Amino acid sequence: MARQLNLLIVNASIEERCAIKQTLSNLDVFQFIERADSQAALQVLKKQAVDLIITGLDVGKIDGWRFARMIRSGLLQTPKNTPIVLIPPIYCERIAETTARSYSIDAVLPFERQEMLPQVLANVLSTHLEKSSRLDLLLLESDTQRANEICQHLALNFSCTHVTTANAALSQFLQHQYSIVLLDATATRAEAAKELVDSILEHNPNQAIVTIIDNKDADYAEQLLLLGVTDFVRAPYDISMLGKVCDHAARREDFMVSYAEFADKVSLLSRSEHRYKELFSAHQRILLHLNTVVMELDTQGHIRFINPAWESLSGYRIKASIGKGLCDYFGIEHQETLQKTLGNILSGKLQHAQLELKLVHQQAHSIWTECRFQLIKNSTNRATITATLDNIHERKQAELQLRHLALHDTLTGLHNRYYFDQQLQLLCSKVEPDSTTEHALLYIDLDHFKIINDSKGHQQGDIVLKEVSQLFGSNIDDEHLIFRIGGDEFAVILKNINLLDAHLAAESICVAIEKHIFHSEEHSYSISCSIGLTQITPSNHDANECLKQADIALYIAKNLGRNLVHCYNKEDAQNNTLQTGLEWGHSVRQALQNNHIELHYQAIWDFKKNTVAYYETLLRLKINDELVYPNHFIPALELLNDTFLMDKCVIKQAIKDVAEHQELNQIAINLSAHSFLDERLLPHIQACLIEYQVPAEHIIFEITESASINNLNATQTMIAKLNQLGCHFSIDDFGTGFSTFSYLKQLPAQHVKIDGSFVRDMLNDPIDLALVKAVHDISHSLDKRSVAEYVENIEIFLALKDIGVDYGQGYFIARPMPISALKDNLETILASKTS
Repeated sequence: MARQLNLLIVNASIEERCAIKQTLSNLDVFQFIERADSQAALQVLKKQAVDLIITGLDVGKIDGWRFARMIRSGLLQTPKNTPIVLIPPIYCERIAETTARSYSIDAVLPFERQEMLPQVLANVLSTHLEKSSRLDLLLLESDTQRANEICQHLALNFSCTHVTTANAALSQFLQHQYSIVLLDATATRAEAAKELVDSILEHNPNQAIVTIIDNKDADYAEQLLLLGVTDFVRAPYDISMLGKVCDHAARREDFMVSYAEFADKVSLLSRSEHRYKELFSAHQRILLHLNTVVMELDTQGHIRFINPAWESLSGYRIKASIGKGLCDYFGIEHQETLQKTLGNILSGKLQHAQLELKLVHQQAHSIWTECRFQLIKNSTNRATITATLDNIHERKQAELQLRHLALHDTLTGLHNRYYFDQQLQLLCSKVEPDSTTEHALLYIDLDHFKIINDSKGHQQGDIVLKEVSQLFGSNIDDEHLIFRIGGDEFAVILKNINLLDAHLAAESICVAIEKHIFHSEEHSYSISCSIGLTQITPSNHDANECLKQADIALYIAKNLGRNLVHCYNKEDAQNNTLQTGLEWGHSVRQALQNNHIELHYQAIWDFKKNTVAYYETLLRLKINDELVYPNHFIPALELLNDTFLMDKCVIKQAIKDVAEHQELNQIAINLSAHSFLDERLLPHIQACLIEYQVPAEHIIFEITESASINNLNATQTMIAKLNQLGCHFSIDDFGTGFSTFSYLKQLPAQHVKIDGSFVRDMLNDPIDLALVKAVHDISHSLDKRSVAEYVENIEIFLALKDIGVDYGQGYFIARPMPISALKDNLETILASKTS
């Protein structure tokens, strides 16, 4: 194992000694000897030798410089050439290096760069010479005897390299670095000396050069100095004088550079002081005009400094506030929080904190403020808390209002669906397994509310919802929670109540709504509600399950005749069937919400032009990786009153397809009766047309004949709005109610679809054939186009063409297909029908 080197560390600071050892700890080659001052270190060195010394500058009465000179004297047990590294706290680079060289110190490294200590020590130990502080000198002297005398005399301070010719001198200079070049420039060598000086200074303009001259001409000496020579000595000369001149010349560059550094640092300090004054002045101006309150607190939380913004914020004077506790200015409900936060900052648990607290103004009203606190320690380790206070009252009020809006229904003021889900989850999670506490959930739906919306308009519907909400509030105690969870659906969470009392509360709601008279213009009417009830108990406290049970109970109540309360019962005969239907309905709704839809398009044939006129859009849903057709999912949506969601999805995707596929020149989209009269329909259509940049005339909307005449006025208005927008309109399944022919002229539609039940048997049943012709003739007389459905074979196709029907649709013409297959099959359709 290699011997460890004895390293003596001399430094008054324990922290700095520990830092040096920590920096060198990974090297594992040093045995550390520590002393706090130079005199104690000298006592060590009088008794033993060390391999390396690291010393500070301020190390006692004998400073670091003179401590180094003592080591170099040779009077101690440690060799006089022991490597010394000086680590001052700060230093001016060239001054320190120059001084160190004078005191034979091997390296200087400021403490702030101690991470470089391993590298510095490695360099010192690997390059250390017997006389580490000697400077390299290149001597050009043709007389060998005189050269030996010079080298011997200069040996204390210089390591001499002797050459006898100018060429040899230049060669050596180019290969090595020399602190000084000493050359013979007497009369016999004057020209050669000048050429050599030129060559040397061309490579290093700062090279120190001393020349020996024998010319008494001052002009010659001046020429050499102008040429760049540092100094000269006249022959004959005293050998000791030569040593002094060489030493001064070698140090000259160091001192010149050091002086420049010193001047730069003085200038830098001067500029820094000026910048500090400017910064201080700017800081004061900012504090005076800043809207933010800036303050300092002492360790007791008392105000030590505060800027003028405090008076505007709090109404209190600055002088009256200095020395007062900050907590005294805040509301009682926030004082404990503030005191605890300040304590945590002072104890070091927190470095900074941010709180929103109510400040009590001098005039007694409260102001929301955002307070930031941070711990500051000065050079004497004295703790101060800096604080800033900003007025956020308007923002906070807006936040509180937004929070209210986020948790409440804007129409009725009741809690909304989001808050309902939160509270139901919270209540169910708090039910203890062994508890006797019971709660109840009511799920409420207004009976036939859609009739009010359709016949009286949504404005009247909103009035009804508001009045119903007030009835809930009048008949349900404040300890319970009431929610509007969508449309005409409500929920009530009854806390700490048994089943019988919950049922009585639900019955009282039914009675209150049934007895209430609603007024609309000169008419009065009443409505009812159906309620599903389920218990929340230790054995039944899953929020999702409770909601499902209440949902099932509600629809059972509707199926039992409405205007009644049904309590969920697992043994209910209708339960399994209805639960299956509701679960399927929720799956359908989820598929629509996640846009798991696929649109198929069926060609509508133009008999006169022998080409595809447009395409009908047909919806399929993708549920559990299977394609589901309308007859399987529309009844479920009608049960949930969610047909508008379906139509909304179809409209958006169909218009997008028109924008992306040029073969869809025009499409027809079927609308449910519920969606057609929904006030959200028209804005949604407009938004989709704008988003995808599709001309409105490319879209035809269809509604069934029966749906269109149920509310003729509303239908007329909606068709007129769609026509005004640029869209076309079609009456679907026309003829199923023959008595409705008179209504056809009142509906501004462009197309009339002849019901497929007539078309299918028209070649076998004369009455069906007559009806097809009659619908077609009436359509034309009203300037509308006729469309025949169920064109299933060539015979029906040709018969419709002979009658003069405008368009045909059916499997004989083309089956519905996804957009991906439509383009490839278009040519086949055209070829087969025109041949």
